[in-house]
Amino acid sequence: MTDTPRGLLITLEGGEGAGKTTAQTFIHDWLVAEGRSVTTTREPGGTQLAEGIRDMLLDKRGDMAPPTELLLMFAARAENIAKIIEPALAKGHDVLCDRFTDASRAYQGAGRQLGLSSVDALAEWVHPTLRPDLTLLLDVPVAVGMERVGKRGAALNRFEMADVEFFERVRQGYLDQATREPDRFVVIDATQSIDTVQSKIKDALLELVVRRPHG
Repeated sequence: MTDTPRGLLITLEGGEGAGKTTAQTFIHDWLVAEGRSVTTTREPGGTQLAEGIRDMLLDKRGDMAPPTELLLMFAARAENIAKIIEPALAKGHDVLCDRFTDASRAYQGAGRQLGLSSVDALAEWVHPTLRPDLTLLLDVPVAVGMERVGKRGAALNRFEMADVEFFERVRQGYLDQATREPDRFVVIDATQSIDTVQSKIKDALLELVVRRPHG
């Protein structure tokens, strides 16, 4: 009996207003058009329990200590990995995840100034052998991203209400990670037109699929 080839884990990262939702739809549709099976999920979230944790994390009515925030992120991540990500990868499905542990490094490690050692220790415990095959980082200046968020017209969540300095640290945290792991990260200037952004995403996906085809 032939073992099912393991799927690819593709993660989508970026600060507020980077355009991840639009990009996720494009990536999903492109992979499906290539004949690949795709499972989409998000963090925090994915499972019923993890979505409940997401609600707590985004609720602007309550304050939260940074270590609590980090631990809740990894609690939701553990659920998402166990119930959605790992089973899908084992079945040969590609998994497209809106944010993953790199978001914790950026938001809690850099943004909340907890440092990387705590994040990396939790990552080693929760997913010691799981690493994205490709991470697409949609990068926009903080002012541009927050202007986009404001134009949505929706109420801000607890993260979106943070100050500019927090988001500057988050952005730099992401860029620092991309510098450390250029083999995994593809940084895309998300201030460009949607067509240009999608073209660059497609180029990255093509390279990945050529390196790691099904079968």
